[in-house]
Amino acid sequence: MNRHRQEHGLTLVEVLVTIVLLTIVLVPAMRALQTGVVGAGVHGDVSSSHYRLTSRLEELLAEPFADLSDAAIAAGAPTTATTYSEAAGPPGRLLVYLSLYDGDNTDADDNPFTGTDPDLLWIRVEIEDSVHTLQTIRASGY
Repeated sequence: MNRHRQEHGLTLVEVLVTIVLLTIVLVPAMRALQTGVVGAGVHGDVSSSHYRLTSRLEELLAEPFADLSDAAIAAGAPTTATTYSEAAGPPGRLLVYLSLYDGDNTDADDNPFTGTDPDLLWIRVEIEDSVHTLQTIRASGY
């Protein structure tokens, strides 16, 4: 007599092997997701900084050239923050640097801040104590 025995369900060994395999596979997957979550936070901070800088730079470009030029002359050096900067306070304030610019290098010293052209202005906006910065050159007719 042949009795056919049908097996239903899983044995304890199969269940344990499955759990071990899932654990081995899920640990690296969870680490990869953690990296993605941290990266999303960093991207949000960088995007926020970029939008702050862009907004401030656009505001400065909308100012009359003569006003910016006067502020650049008052600052005296391209490393001195101008009155267009945010007031001192919490970290992360926006600093604005302005300087007349030597676009044609007529004095042949390769320094863009000496022998300046009266119709060119260098504008730099940065977030204090960070690497985030934007800069541009503006001509008096624009």
